[in-house]
Amino acid sequence: GEGVKLLDRTALILDIFAQHASTREGALQVELAQYEYRLPRLTRAWTNLAQQAGGRAGGATGGVGVRGPGETQLETDRRVIERRITKLKAEMEAVRAHRQRYRARRQRSGVPTVAIVGYTNAGKSTLLNALSDADVLVADQLFATLDPTTRRVELPGGGVALLTDTVGFIQKLPTQLVAAFRATLEEVTESDMLLHVVDVTHPQVEGQIAAVRTTLEDIGAGDKPTVTALNKIDRLTSLEMLPTLLADLPNAVAVSALRASGLDRLLQQIEATFESEMVPLDIIIPYETGELVNLFHEAGTIALEEHTQDGTHI
Repeated sequence: GEGVKLLDRTALILDIFAQHASTREGALQVELAQYEYRLPRLTRAWTNLAQQAGGRAGGATGGVGVRGPGETQLETDRRVIERRITKLKAEMEAVRAHRQRYRARRQRSGVPTVAIVGYTNAGKSTLLNALSDADVLVADQLFATLDPTTRRVELPGGGVALLTDTVGFIQKLPTQLVAAFRATLEEVTESDMLLHVVDVTHPQVEGQIAAVRTTLEDIGAGDKPTVTALNKIDRLTSLEMLPTLLADLPNAVAVSALRASGLDRLLQQIEATFESEMVPLDIIIPYETGELVNLFHEAGTIALEEHTQDGTHI
């Protein structure tokens, strides 16, 4: 019947995103994606009106080539949407610039950053909460997280890292979403490391892993150092696939974010992966810039520290 709303896959995903957009940034990103998706599809909304009418069909005074009401309304709608898209893009550029300034401050601090990525509903937000005592929204639903959330986490060796929860991926992520969520996805591309969260209980777990890898390649983050968290092991009825996944995935650790199980091993693996990417330095820090010593302790691993006549030798 006419009361049934028909949606294609992209429109359905956009509708779900719209329901979960609880912040200003999230709402802007979803609205922009929706308008960019709808703009080339406007013609279908006016199939009940004549797009062009010739002779008497164009009206009492209409002639050949006179535009019918459908085409007139179509052009009006298109202009309105194009103006709104322009305004939304300007607002999103302001959001993007703000995020870039925030990331620049984090980079100057020398604290390494980890972007939590994974298929939607894999348990990324639950894991962030478990690792950092955060209060990020957790829900058993698709795309519950739209806005990135960053929290500070202490590593076993005494260092710290910043973990950022990001929007969940899905197979064949619509191009409108990739474009609209550019400011959010830059948290992934600008990070030092990826923490790939995998739902080991899902029947299509291998397909989900492949979809995440494809999306990471598409946004230019496919070559980043990665630690894999095989999540939800508390719900496994069979351990048959677990050894294979642990062997095949980079730096894989089995965890249960809900039960806070395996988190110590996961943090150790994150720290070890960071250390494998570090560059050895042998320097002397003058005593008048002693604050740099604290920075090296926070951002690096100190193998030797001694006080000399010229300054602190690290």
